[in-house]
Amino acid sequence: MTKPIPLPFYLKLSQVTIGIVAFFYVMFIGREILVPLVFALIIAILLNPFVGYLERKGWNHVLSILSVVILASIILSVLLYFIFTQASMFTEELPQLKVKFSAMFESLVSWASDTFNVSNKTIRDWISKQKGEGLNNSSAIIGQTLISASGVLFTIFLIPVYVFMILFYKSLLIHFISCLFPEEKNGMVKEVLTETKKLIQSYLYGLSIEAGLVAILNSAALLIIGVHYAILIGVIGALLNAIPYIGGIIAIALPMIIAVATQSPSAALWVLIAYIIIQFIDNHYIVPYIVASKVKINGLISIIVVLIGGALWGVAGMFLSIPLTAIVKVIFDRIEPLKPWGILLGDEMSEGNKKPVPRKKKPTKK
Repeated sequence: MTKPIPLPFYLKLSQVTIGIVAFFYVMFIGREILVPLVFALIIAILLNPFVGYLERKGWNHVLSILSVVILASIILSVLLYFIFTQASMFTEELPQLKVKFSAMFESLVSWASDTFNVSNKTIRDWISKQKGEGLNNSSAIIGQTLISASGVLFTIFLIPVYVFMILFYKSLLIHFISCLFPEEKNGMVKEVLTETKKLIQSYLYGLSIEAGLVAILNSAALLIIGVHYAILIGVIGALLNAIPYIGGIIAIALPMIIAVATQSPSAALWVLIAYIIIQFIDNHYIVPYIVASKVKINGLISIIVVLIGGALWGVAGMFLSIPLTAIVKVIFDRIEPLKPWGILLGDEMSEGNKKPVPRKKKPTKK
């Protein structure tokens, strides 16, 4: 039996690089298929315990899955209906907001003219030019918007079908994964899958509860301050909170802009103070006790994966990047050769910060 020829380091590095590039290329060109499939996989993991509960009560396998999927679809539809209702109320007052934003724009132009010694005409000509270029491309933008809207509707109807199929063929998928490894490792594979499923479920449940609590806190704070569309903006802020750093900045900027347009700069300042307090509560009390700390992702990796997700799959990729990275970390932590990569993704720095234990001096011989 001939021994395998060891490859030089640069050849191994080339193989890994080509594999990574090919992987991300496939992820990019297949986003129309992969995005709803990944959403369905995450939802199926969340719904699996409810299906198991109904089956233990004596329900048929298909009936259990169908009942859970229908109930989840109804709950999601009610939530979407509520958001769209609030959004329609927002659009009804858009003309008034446009007038107020126009006044703010005039003040901003005057400030820029005085500060940078540029005439108002020059600034307005530049803005008119930008508007003209935007109008020339309006037909393309409208076409892209219609395509995106139709794609979103298609995805919404497709995801429940995917969820049903994943739950129905769950045992087949698990058996397929087991067959990828030698028979003597089937026990280890089963253990890894069981532990991974439990940790992923606890993590995703924690994220869902966190989003609900943050939405309540955001909406309550905005209602107390008197910001218009408080509930809609509070829910949007909670959803954006799932995107680390970038989402938080947008979630704070949006209500501040609305507060300035509809009330006063002091209201925007109160919004900023309220959101800082909510973020403090979220980071120090909600996340540590509700979201599973075993799958905590460090800040550097969070920013990188959010940017990668946005480049590959757009806004959906930014939302999916953190749950997918958490799933990958859970798997890495359970497989011995991949544990270093799990450490890289995580936020556990206690080992590196520990002081070295002093060695005991050997007794000197007399």
